[in-house]
Amino acid sequence: MSPARLRAGFGVLLLAMLLAMLDNTVVGTAMPTVVAELGGLRELSWVVSAYTLTTAATTPIWGKLGDLYGRKAVHLVAIGIFTAASVACGLARDMTELIAFRAVQGVGAGGLTVGALSLIGVLVPPRDRGRYQGMMASVMAAGQIGGPLFGGVVTSLLGWRWTFYLNLPLGLTVLAATAVVLVVPPVPRRRVHLDLAGAFLLTVAITALLLFTSTAGQGGAPLPPGVLLGIAVLALALFVPAERRAREPVLPLNLFGHRNIVLTTAIIFVVGVVSFGTVTFVPLFQQTVQGASASGSGTLLLPMTGAVVVASQIAGRVSSRTGRYKLFPVLGTALLTAGCAVLATGRADTPVLVTSLALVLVGFGLGFATQMMTLIAQNTVPVEEIGVATANTTMFRTIGGAVGTSVFGALLTASTGAGRSVVSGVVEGETRIFLVAAVVGALGFAAACRIREVPLRQASEPVRVSA
Repeated sequence: MSPARLRAGFGVLLLAMLLAMLDNTVVGTAMPTVVAELGGLRELSWVVSAYTLTTAATTPIWGKLGDLYGRKAVHLVAIGIFTAASVACGLARDMTELIAFRAVQGVGAGGLTVGALSLIGVLVPPRDRGRYQGMMASVMAAGQIGGPLFGGVVTSLLGWRWTFYLNLPLGLTVLAATAVVLVVPPVPRRRVHLDLAGAFLLTVAITALLLFTSTAGQGGAPLPPGVLLGIAVLALALFVPAERRAREPVLPLNLFGHRNIVLTTAIIFVVGVVSFGTVTFVPLFQQTVQGASASGSGTLLLPMTGAVVVASQIAGRVSSRTGRYKLFPVLGTALLTAGCAVLATGRADTPVLVTSLALVLVGFGLGFATQMMTLIAQNTVPVEEIGVATANTTMFRTIGGAVGTSVFGALLTASTGAGRSVVSGVVEGETRIFLVAAVVGALGFAAACRIREVPLRQASEPVRVSA
């Protein structure tokens, strides 16, 4: 691909990622309107949970399918599923239909994200990928922070159904541009053996685990928490021997024989815990304790967003120029830990400036660490395993976010119970939440210090696999 065509293709892949990430957050602000029209207040949380569950559960399957059948072709299928399901969501007649279509939409979203990251991994050598890091970070920040704002504006002007309908022109544009612009190396023709047993068991394990973490102590789960946890453990226990026997395992266990894969998996889990926890519970603290409005608390997250973008630009440019990268996950996890420690000191009279500085520390930590984990994972494995390595990173970030949100929610609930005033309970809950987050960040720092730095390879260089 020529440089101009590569830039155009990169932009198309970023738009695909943005579609998937926006729909994970855009629905939140539309929910009151949805409930007013469709009813089903008790099923409200499942509109979001169904999307998240199927996205996480299908991510490793999409990654493996891309490695087997060609990443561009599989990515096009994912775009088609996502776009069609979006239209179906907009046409939903009741809450049950909306939840079902959101689940299908999440299936497509899993392929959108891992497909885009895998294609970037194939088209851009690790040594050159850093210059694109800032744009990728901007898209992730826009999806996470800008989604609720976008959803609110569209719902106010056009109605909640248009938060889904707008995906039709965007999805078709991405589909056509991907088909025309992207040129990727063909996958060698060979007989493929699908790992159906592994895919099924992994899907069951992830789904049961996320259901357990997202509903533990809150009710609403289809099965008791103990049963869900037991199903997850049993499915994982059966998954391991199934993968050892499979000719084409959906998640090759030898992937975790690489030291850097194990370490990046642990770090991206930490990143998921801290990032989801910060975005969820800092605005709650600011609104409940410090009296900020809903829009005002969202605005106060902007310093974190800006720090993510700046840090990603710095890390990307330096790693591209030098081929070195270990400094950034080490520095990033240290800043995450420091930022969480400062947030744990929050009180009603804590100046906004102090909170903003803490969020800047967290933002720089996320910017230095997040994109580097995908880069390190892709640089560790052979090209034919880029899909599964990318999917593994994406999946564990989602799982970390779900687990962190569940644990933090339980800490907050425990702090606000027993007849305590809401304000004092939230203050105590905030302290507990971010002390735990700081400890988790410190564990991530310990993992980052053990990363083995293998110079980022150029397109013409052989793959260096670190054990």
